[in-house]
Amino acid sequence: MMNQATAASPMSATTRSLRWANLAFMLYLLLVSVSMVGSGFKMAAGEQAKTLFEFASHPVAGLMIGLVATALIQSSSTVTSIIVGLVAGGLPVETAIPMIMGANIGTTVTNTLVSLGHVRCNTEFKRAFASATIHDFFNLLAVIIFLPLEMMFGILDKISHWLVSPMLASGDMSMKGLNFIKPLTKPVVSAIQEPLSQFGSTTGGVLLIVLGIATIFVAITAMGKLMKSLMVGRAKEMLQNAIGRGPIHGIVSGSIVTVLVQSSSTTTSLMVPLVGSGTLKVRDVYPFTLGANIGTCITGLLAATAVTGANAAFALQIALVHLVFNILATLFIFGIPFLRELPVKGADYISDMAIKNKAVVGGYLASVFVVLPGTILFLTA
Repeated sequence: MMNQATAASPMSATTRSLRWANLAFMLYLLLVSVSMVGSGFKMAAGEQAKTLFEFASHPVAGLMIGLVATALIQSSSTVTSIIVGLVAGGLPVETAIPMIMGANIGTTVTNTLVSLGHVRCNTEFKRAFASATIHDFFNLLAVIIFLPLEMMFGILDKISHWLVSPMLASGDMSMKGLNFIKPLTKPVVSAIQEPLSQFGSTTGGVLLIVLGIATIFVAITAMGKLMKSLMVGRAKEMLQNAIGRGPIHGIVSGSIVTVLVQSSSTTTSLMVPLVGSGTLKVRDVYPFTLGANIGTCITGLLAATAVTGANAAFALQIALVHLVFNILATLFIFGIPFLRELPVKGADYISDMAIKNKAVVGGYLASVFVVLPGTILFLTA
């Protein structure tokens, strides 16, 4: 028995080491893919970059683009990484800020779909649906408050600009001596870019963007799976210890668990069955959800380290916008008792309606993630 146990342990250690090596490779792949999106955008757009984004220059249109993209992909990390790549290629930061806000809302579809697993039992379904939609209501409220403030005063733009100002002041927009990423990513990006340039700069650039976006998908999906397999025991342990110990503990734990599993939709979806079964209360998971919003910003910050050259500071700035937005929204909404209660009341109200008529779930998903964005995009086009 003892011999079997000792024989088994090196194997599990080897598997674990391989998974960590895979994770490091996927992180490298993410950095390469973000560089590809930026390089492809520069290559395709050239001087016409501004005209490509005139459509998205209306803040509400930008918000809806971020929302729809994330609702389709179901990963705000992926969409944020793509936006970082586009800013690296010349997309103005002020145009990208509403897109980042939209990405926050779009990521919450998964929770609602998970809550449908409890649809047979009305009591369970009410709890599960309320815990799923509390994330939506918080993110919608955050955008309702901060998008007009951003349009009027440019708060997020100014704070994030101040945070990256040392890079801008130095006259060198790249990460300077800290940037050890460029020598690692540039040879690969150049090797891919060279054969594609034979198709002409526009077509080649578009192909490089598409390839970059596809690689971001692969890298983030694989990173999420690897992190879950490596951290599943620890993450579960942290979940059990984190919930119901007070809001600050919940927010911090939600951030840490999301950094570990690399997906806010995974973190918040784990909560839904626990609330549905009655193990946890909606109010208990509320702070944890806000922590997940903050933790998911790590991917964008990692992606920004891949950017070099003239727009490196701006790529880092847009990644910081995501972080600053989520921290400010948490402090502001959760810090003011009246505002703190609004997502709870909204989730409670819609879950009551959903019990009476299950079609409310479909109507809610369609209106928030399809009809409303579609109508606004059509009107602003």
